Amino acid sequence: MLIYLDICCFNRPFDSQGDLLVRLQTEAKLHVQEKIRLGKIGLAWSAVLDLENEANPDRERYLAIADWKALASVDVEMTSMIEGMADSFAQVGVKAMDALHVASAIASGAGWLLTTDKHLLKKLKDEASIKVLDPVDFVRVLQESQP
Repeated sequence: MLIYLDICCFNRPFDSQGDLLVRLQTEAKLHVQEKIRLGKIGLAWSAVLDLENEANPDRERYLAIADWKALASVDVEMTSMIEGMADSFAQVGVKAMDALHVASAIASGAGWLLTTDKHLLKKLKDEASIKVLDPVDFVRVLQESQP
């Protein structure tokens, strides 16, 4: 199983934890990361993650997220195919950077894209080429698939 986490998902543990949904998403994301560390789930990385993370002004966040690249089993470079795919997602209302994440996730072969972005979740809930879920819903899927 190969998954892709967008930058807002990687950043979730750094957000204010006062809201219950944020705390649940944080715990779910940390659970998923543990499965990645244990080799039970593969992580896909991309040049888009590098680009967006490099723009992070918070050095602690930047380093914590950048460390995950070393655990990725796939690292997708930007290509014209990805840019074209991203353009098609942008045409249906997905923000440009989010569209690049989605296209990179698909190009990586990931079956799942995890995000905490409500707009992206809503726009791509019925996307056939990749399942887009928040971390809490993904943990539910993991638990349901275990014997």
